[in-house]
Amino acid sequence: MKLASYIDNTLLKPAAEPEAIRALCEESRSLGCASVCVNPCHVALCAELLRGSGVNVCTVIGFPLGANTSAVKAFEARKAVEDGAEEIDMVINIGHLKAGDYDYVENDIREVVKAGGGKLVKVIIETFLLSDEEKVKACEIAVKAGADFVKTCTGFSGGAANVHDIALMRKTVGPDIGVKASGGVRTKEDALALIEAGATRIGTSSGKAICTP
Repeated sequence: MKLASYIDNTLLKPAAEPEAIRALCEESRSLGCASVCVNPCHVALCAELLRGSGVNVCTVIGFPLGANTSAVKAFEARKAVEDGAEEIDMVINIGHLKAGDYDYVENDIREVVKAGGGKLVKVIIETFLLSDEEKVKACEIAVKAGADFVKTCTGFSGGAANVHDIALMRKTVGPDIGVKASGGVRTKEDALALIEAGATRIGTSSGKAICTP
């Protein structure tokens, strides 16, 4: 197993400057990561730097709160794809999920999937803010709405990816939907444990540390 092929090498800090994004792309190309995950304003730069490298450009939509309107999330997704994004990590509307307004949550995801035009869509359910029952429901809704992946956390609302949540998410979505572990994954041991539990992607800002022997 090539561990780097599981890694979405991530830099989402609001103060990240273009030079840091360039360094992230260079590092990710060298490691052979699955993708770089950056804020939407950096997508075009990453697409230019990574063209032909085999490393995808991933960006975040409705990040980090998930509280934008569905129309805004869809517009953001369309613009990201135009700029060169191959993967979209969107945040669900957590308040509507917790209120039991599942139709709203499903439509919110579906609008982004539609706007993505066939690009890979991962749905961030923000596990730290949910009960196990809500995690299961969020995963079921994401699958129904056409998402390709479910993902644990933004990393901006506390909590971290853990084996329990990954195993629960994998059991819920079955074998054909991706599961991304993100939030607090900093070591090779962390990553391998999460992969063993069912993760098929690891979102981390510690890609080099995880992949370096």
